[in-house]
Amino acid sequence: MADKLVMNLHHTSVLVADVDEAFDRYSVLLGMHGEKMDGCALMRCMHEDFCLVLKPAGGRKPFLDYVAYELAPGLSLTDAAREIERRGEKVEHISVPQRGAGLLLHDADGNRVVLVERVRPKDPRSPVMIPNERLLGYHPRRLGHVNYLTGDVQAQFKWYTEILGFKLTDWIGDAGLWLHVDPRHHVLAFLEKGYPHIHHTAFELVDFGEMRAGLDHIARHGRYVTWGPVRHGMAQNLAAYWRMWEEEHFIEFYCDMQVLDADHVPFTHPDDPYASNTWGILPPRSYFKFDPESVKMEREQVHAFLMP
Repeated sequence: MADKLVMNLHHTSVLVADVDEAFDRYSVLLGMHGEKMDGCALMRCMHEDFCLVLKPAGGRKPFLDYVAYELAPGLSLTDAAREIERRGEKVEHISVPQRGAGLLLHDADGNRVVLVERVRPKDPRSPVMIPNERLLGYHPRRLGHVNYLTGDVQAQFKWYTEILGFKLTDWIGDAGLWLHVDPRHHVLAFLEKGYPHIHHTAFELVDFGEMRAGLDHIARHGRYVTWGPVRHGMAQNLAAYWRMWEEEHFIEFYCDMQVLDADHVPFTHPDDPYASNTWGILPPRSYFKFDPESVKMEREQVHAFLMP
């Protein structure tokens, strides 16, 4: 069996305090559309079956539930489970909305990872050719990647490359790790910060003009940019980050992501500001925190004032 088990990022699942409220919030802020079913909601950017599941937290803390990836074409759940167990990892069989069966794993930090079988789109045409009266003028192109904070970046590197066959793209120093499963620069990243926590889920927009429209849009609905717009030296994408404080993570809007050459060689970038943002400014320290005080400091723009 090929080393690579995963083809692409398929969806994230988020635990929310109120499915109806969260459905309206994601619809308004991100221009997503979808439908509610069985107490949950499925949402999409364009014509995909779905890229986001909203599930009731049921007394638990609203938070990221899991990240789901599609298996390589032709690879069954049975064969994937057998290979993963051969590589030393336990799997559980779970039910996934619309997809039916899935495999549940836990990475080196305990983050939940779900695998589903590959399903080809029913309509093979390019997205711009597919009529859809529910598709809004403002919407992301796709769910692009997920980034975590971690307390052990080397353990996560080992887990994702050895268990699921992810490929190394780049490092920043020895604390920032970026991984890919397709020609796009990364589908997953980790930053060593001493503790595990989801940092952001990233949605691709068409270009910088669409990003400007998206940031204008969220500003009119009471959200603000914590960091950005920036130009990442590593990965080259234009990006801006804003909080979805209800579920303790950031949303990234991005475009112009680097596409890797077939003979890409992983590179270790110096851990300096230029690798993070060629335009110069680094994020506020609250960018790596999710406690109420950090959110309050951002909302009150404390970082904009001279502090003792």
